[in-house]
Amino acid sequence: MQHSQKQVVIVTEIDGHESYRPGHQELIAGCMRGERNAQFEIYRRYQAAMYHTALRIVGDPDDAEDVMQEAFLKAFTRIRTYRGEVSFGAWLKKIVIHKALDFLRSKRDHTPLEEVGEMEDSSEEETGNGDIHLEVELIKRAVACLPEGYRVVLSLILFEGYDHEEVSEILNISNATSRTQYHRAKKKLLELLKKKDEHHG
Repeated sequence: MQHSQKQVVIVTEIDGHESYRPGHQELIAGCMRGERNAQFEIYRRYQAAMYHTALRIVGDPDDAEDVMQEAFLKAFTRIRTYRGEVSFGAWLKKIVIHKALDFLRSKRDHTPLEEVGEMEDSSEEETGNGDIHLEVELIKRAVACLPEGYRVVLSLILFEGYDHEEVSEILNISNATSRTQYHRAKKKLLELLKKKDEHHG
């Protein structure tokens, strides 16, 4: 997927120079007025978290970058619909997730989400402990090996904090399917981790 010219403009031609650090509500109001400095600051503050959310779902860094760009573009064009019922980060994350799922559905060679699962890039906040970091990296690699459907459900519940009811609405699957996929994904993940442990042991 290639960035459209319009997408590139939004994140690369914004004047990033600022003489003060505006508050959150001020930035949102500025985005609603179409102010590019406000858009840039919102992008700067949320880019890393939204990229990792996209990556956990689509599994590929380049695709995650494209999804993130498209999500910010949509967010800026629809920001007047933000009513403050949830945090701005939660509102933006939902756009990213839907864009990521749209991307997966557009790939004709993929199995439907009801039957498979999605990729996990587990840790945005890792400790400096070497052993813990190693374990996290092993988990990330194991999750990347999961079928797409498993990765999706596992990601949304385990890493994005959604419950089964919310996942069923997001993926348009039943609550029972969400629960089944989640438990199967965890079981498969443990099997993969055990194999990796035996291989390294």
